[in-house]
Amino acid sequence: MDVVQKLEILADAAKYDVACTSSGVDRAGKRGQLGAASSAGCCHSFTEDGRCVSLLKVLMTNVCEYDCAYCVNRRSNPDVQRTCFTPRELADLTIGLYRRNCIEGLFLSSGVIGSADGTTELMIRALSILREEHGFRGYIHAKAVPGTSFELVQQLGLLADRLSVNLELPSAQSLSLLCPDKTRQSVLGPMKRISESIAEDAESRSLARRRTTVYLSDARPRRAARAFAPAGQSTQMIVGATPETDWQILGLAASLYQKMQLKRVFFSAYLPVVEDARLPSSDHVQLDREHRLYQADWLLRFYGFNVEEIIDARNPDLATDVDPKANWALNHLDEFPVEVNTCPYETLLRVPGIGVRGAKLIVRARRQTTLGEGELRKLGIAFKRARYFITCNGAYLGRGVPFEKEALHARLSSRIDGGGHGRRADKVADGQLSLFSSVDAAGAPALDAAAALLPEAAPALEDGVAF
Repeated sequence: MDVVQKLEILADAAKYDVACTSSGVDRAGKRGQLGAASSAGCCHSFTEDGRCVSLLKVLMTNVCEYDCAYCVNRRSNPDVQRTCFTPRELADLTIGLYRRNCIEGLFLSSGVIGSADGTTELMIRALSILREEHGFRGYIHAKAVPGTSFELVQQLGLLADRLSVNLELPSAQSLSLLCPDKTRQSVLGPMKRISESIAEDAESRSLARRRTTVYLSDARPRRAARAFAPAGQSTQMIVGATPETDWQILGLAASLYQKMQLKRVFFSAYLPVVEDARLPSSDHVQLDREHRLYQADWLLRFYGFNVEEIIDARNPDLATDVDPKANWALNHLDEFPVEVNTCPYETLLRVPGIGVRGAKLIVRARRQTTLGEGELRKLGIAFKRARYFITCNGAYLGRGVPFEKEALHARLSSRIDGGGHGRRADKVADGQLSLFSSVDAAGAPALDAAAALLPEAAPALEDGVAF
């Protein structure tokens, strides 16, 4: 099997992992080495200057010793064509695509081939070739395999910019039911080790920066060692495959942010890709629920909310007709309306229609002038939503609508619009680049893009493994 065929299989197998995010690390280019990293870079996102920044999202192998009920690559699924990259193939493939400006980084995950440690060693060898032989300085996000030894996790973290271990399911009971080969400790152990290593690395680098002693020597200073996962770690949870409530899911996410210092918890609506008696029988994909969980997660991370303010045991699921912030405001009308010219920044963040950027702009602008409706509209806030909860210089802006929960709920409720891309899209946008398109945007025959970009396939896999 050549590299193009492997890429098509393993890139398709990686699409179910949603944990792609902004890189969170800035690394300038360096003479004699290849690439750079920008904190805005991520998979299927856009930088401030309008560039689409993307990652090569691929598995090392789709061979897997585990039998997770929801996974298309589970060992008991006979319908999957199995293959594996060699470390050299993957490294050369990444560099080939990077040099042709098709990607700006690598997102590497893997099935478990042989053992967790053996799989991680393959990933480490591939990343070592990228970093050391090719001098690659671009962004790399690597998935740590549950059950990997701490020593190998340490090596992987020194090669990658971001590490993640998929928590997969919100409770130990669900994990044991759907993932019989995984345990809570096999998942949380590497996560804890990553968190500790990140903290230790940050502390040692902080001490080095504060050191004031100067040693006079003719010897050149040693090159600084790479930081351990400088962009932090993240995880992913599947939503809808098990009966946990939104309250339980958000509570777990908040605990991970606090105890593991995660950068991001991703929520993935369960997709019925394989049949199993342990899985829900419905084909309904809970994308709307996923969307609301992301909104609530945003409130936890950036808006100063805690879980009990957003949701509680008496109402364990998020409302589907209004977003969590609006739902909180409707349940706390006694705290509104607020005066935008005098209220604290933290209070502005709790007004529906005013985000972090809008609140900062309001605080800055009101130092120079008294804000009215015209000024607020120019600042770019969602004025149609915010006007029911604010006053400007004493004047209430939500005139014509009773200041009551039912009336305001009717104004704020709306259908979730997930946009025209990603899993909510019903088509591919015109001109979307695909490695495997047989025609170009105009419909004319095109060259096989993947074959033109990729290096020659290696004749055999390393370690005597072949497929």
